Amino acid sequence: MKKNHYILSNVKLSNGTSVDIEVQDELIKAVGQDLSGADVIDCSGLIALQGFVDLHTHLREPGYEQSETILTGSKAAAKGGFTAVHAMANTMPVADNAAVVEQVYALGKSAGYVQVQPIGAVTLGLNGSQLADLGKMNASQAKVTVFSDDGKCVSDSLVMRRALEYVKAFGGVIAQHAQDPALTVGAQMNEGGLSLRLGLTGWPGVAETAIIARDVLLAEEVGSRLHICHVSTRGSVDVIRWAKARGINVTAEVTPHHLLLTEELASDYNPIFKVNPPLRTQNDVLALREAVADGTIDIVATDHAPHPADSKDCEWGEAAFGMIGLETAASIVKTTLVDTGLIDWVRFEEVLSTNPARIGGLNDQGQAIQVGSLANIALIDPARKFKVETVSQSKSPNNPYLGMELSGEIVHTIYKGTFTVINSEIQILGAN
Repeated sequence: MKKNHYILSNVKLSNGTSVDIEVQDELIKAVGQDLSGADVIDCSGLIALQGFVDLHTHLREPGYEQSETILTGSKAAAKGGFTAVHAMANTMPVADNAAVVEQVYALGKSAGYVQVQPIGAVTLGLNGSQLADLGKMNASQAKVTVFSDDGKCVSDSLVMRRALEYVKAFGGVIAQHAQDPALTVGAQMNEGGLSLRLGLTGWPGVAETAIIARDVLLAEEVGSRLHICHVSTRGSVDVIRWAKARGINVTAEVTPHHLLLTEELASDYNPIFKVNPPLRTQNDVLALREAVADGTIDIVATDHAPHPADSKDCEWGEAAFGMIGLETAASIVKTTLVDTGLIDWVRFEEVLSTNPARIGGLNDQGQAIQVGSLANIALIDPARKFKVETVSQSKSPNNPYLGMELSGEIVHTIYKGTFTVINSEIQILGAN
């Protein structure tokens, strides 16, 4: 174990095949039956999946370490089965230049729990008007390929077009936070009958859908890559489905909370459920689940958004938007999509591993569990049900799932051959 030479015995792959997996140093050395030559770890009842990749994580460092640090966020990610996360650019200073993205990249390497891949800002200071130096961030040691002003929409059509044109030269992608600011001034929750009854300013779904419609047309015109962050409405799914049928190079993500939670949770004004985009209707939730199943939505991304306690322990109108989600993401996908029969484990692995690694340009991540691949593995117990507890690796307590029962728990996480998380006792049967 200390030398990272061991065998995961009697474990199932996503396709249902039972195998032994031999790991030596950082790599998978062998996959087969009755392997021998190293310590054997009993994995009966567990499924071995490619380590998960999150395309949308807020690690808050530099500048907001009271909410999260790269170290604590990395630990939370590892506990959830992730071996790579993309860190959003809305830090202080903003990650809009090579120096900041290289700092984030270096801190991730120092932490050592997961690969931390910085996302660069599209515009300077997230101001929406002047492009950041996307080329220098791509040429930096961090090799940034994904750019986003997440938290703010690149609402100026000309700026968005220029960004798409710029990243096309090196195969980059613009990840858009689709929110028309003119339609969401003071918005607090989903617009509808409930927002009227509660007296909270509504966030209409069309504010998201309209930006997506504009941007897919711009991407088609430019011939560049576009990624849509945290899709939340049935209307948005329809536009993305149309764009893909037309051959436009667009990908999309949905968050775990938009697959599970609805606007009804805002009824008692509990700010733990305040998020951007807001929780929508059950009709939207069902559309999002169907879209993951049929491939319209490519990935599940957490939008892990930690905040200190006092940012949520206040009145709804004063509370910060966002909720944490790295540690529970896989279990929510299992509960909402696998247990309902909408997807199988192969698709599960695609939406949490293969596809986000491909979109984010992480060639060493999202690889099949095969000889020669990095030993980045999430071991999940599909039969285990558990209640979400307050104990967390994240610094922040804004967890909307506390007390909920979920299905499928991450038992161990292996990053480059090393067990970074051990959530259950390891049974070493001894060397064969």
